[in-house]
Amino acid sequence: MKLSGRGVVCVRGGREVFSGLDFEAVSGEAVAVVGRNGAGKTSLLRLIAGLLMPAGGTIVLHGGDTDMTLPEQCHYLGHRDALKPALSVAENLSFWAEFLGGVRCDATESLATVGLDHATDLPAAFLSAGQRRRLSLARLLTVRRPVWLLDEPTTALDAAGQEMFSGLMRDHLARGGLIIAATHGPLGIESRELRIGGVT
Repeated sequence: MKLSGRGVVCVRGGREVFSGLDFEAVSGEAVAVVGRNGAGKTSLLRLIAGLLMPAGGTIVLHGGDTDMTLPEQCHYLGHRDALKPALSVAENLSFWAEFLGGVRCDATESLATVGLDHATDLPAAFLSAGQRRRLSLARLLTVRRPVWLLDEPTTALDAAGQEMFSGLMRDHLARGGLIIAATHGPLGIESRELRIGGVT
């Protein structure tokens, strides 16, 4: 499987963020997207996820499921944890599993893997920032998708959480998945760097 972009142009709010961007990631590989604030790191992930439309160029997944679009084969984990405060941990995860569809893994096992099995009935409103991020990570495990798009994925995670997440990323790559992550710091796993420019 190979995800590639050729001559990608991103325009937001009438301003060209970047243009002529080429990138590539293959199965078993992690790519760390780096650059200063405003360079377009988040925008690139959103383009791949289908949340933004490119103003030019192409983004294609080769060797994926031909019956599914690229966005349907991606997990996008953004800055904010998309959780409903009034729902419990288990209910939030169940909602995302239903919404995303596809083959599901055991949600209870996913919560245990990220260290939240003790809080399944707790409303998300009572979670710490780190626990909210762990619940978002459980979504990656409950509905498997080959492409992980991660925007500052270790935000709010303590040292133990970062180590846990590094293991999850390594497992995902070992199963043939690929990762593209926007990050200002070390990703915690071996990765290739994609530097993008732009104005702040």
